Amino acid sequence: MQTKYIALSAALVSAASVVGCKESEGPLGGCFDSHDYTDDRFGQDTWEKAESEMQRRALSLALDKGKVKPDAVDLLFAGDLLNQCVGSAYGLLEFGIPYFGLYGACSTAAEGILLASMLLSGGQARCAAAVTSSHYCAAERQYRFPIEYGGQRPPTAQWTVTGSGAFLLMPADAAPPDSVRVVAGMVGRVVEKGICDANNMGAAMAPAAIDTLTRYFAASGHYAADFDLILTGDLGREGSAILCELMAAQGTPLDDRHADCGTMIYRLDAQDVHAGGSGCGCSAVVLAAHILPRLQRGELRDVLFIGTGAMMSPDALKQGQPIPGVAHLVHLRGKTRGDEA
Repeated sequence: MQTKYIALSAALVSAASVVGCKESEGPLGGCFDSHDYTDDRFGQDTWEKAESEMQRRALSLALDKGKVKPDAVDLLFAGDLLNQCVGSAYGLLEFGIPYFGLYGACSTAAEGILLASMLLSGGQARCAAAVTSSHYCAAERQYRFPIEYGGQRPPTAQWTVTGSGAFLLMPADAAPPDSVRVVAGMVGRVVEKGICDANNMGAAMAPAAIDTLTRYFAASGHYAADFDLILTGDLGREGSAILCELMAAQGTPLDDRHADCGTMIYRLDAQDVHAGGSGCGCSAVVLAAHILPRLQRGELRDVLFIGTGAMMSPDALKQGQPIPGVAHLVHLRGKTRGDEA
């Protein structure tokens, strides 16, 4: 079993979140930097353009917070759920930053942070950004049915988050003292366990999260009890139950350490989202708006952030192919009183 532990020395120096109306009405609504007040179009005439606009706003906010100009950013990692990641390509066009397009489905935020941290730790860059997004209306008509169709959603279905998260990273030795450190990582493997239901992505992604967590524990020597929070994004209610049950069955219980971005962003019983949130923007905005501030305040010390993605294609599903999953992991560490700078 490949269990390579990647030691990293990078830091998240700023982050920003932009969300839609439904997300702003959820339990984390007061944490987000910006949201649309009307129709989730963000002043644009198509859903796809709205998604690009979210990315533009999120990166602009992250740069402003970090007091960094676009020409000081060496590398930009970005991706979304749209075909050929056009949401990112159009949305980030004006910044002129050297660009890596990513497709990791809902794992894209973790993937971007991990790749940026690897290059920063290796001295290949002095500043990098990671951006991702999703939009409910754009994703539904690409992967399932246009919302006008009015299709029925089963209880296992998740609601694609309308949101964008942007992160600015530097080497740890160049970052402000209160920055959240990225101290380690584990690259996910593609795992497929025969799930063919596009309305049950949690079940498709949970095996990948189990694989990555198991390999990380084996390589690092850590246990669940060593962390304040083991955060997945985004298995939803269904996938989270599978993850916790199977981890316990193999002798590595997560106990009360586990939480999932998909179950945190909405009021599950009041907002009609069934099993919770999903989409590239889900874990990105929860991390940017809620988890990183808690790490900076010292409420959390060590957090495992595991981005989970269902690597599905509409054409592959029509051809009867099962849904592969992937899960990328980063170990985040907040600073507490007495830490060295």
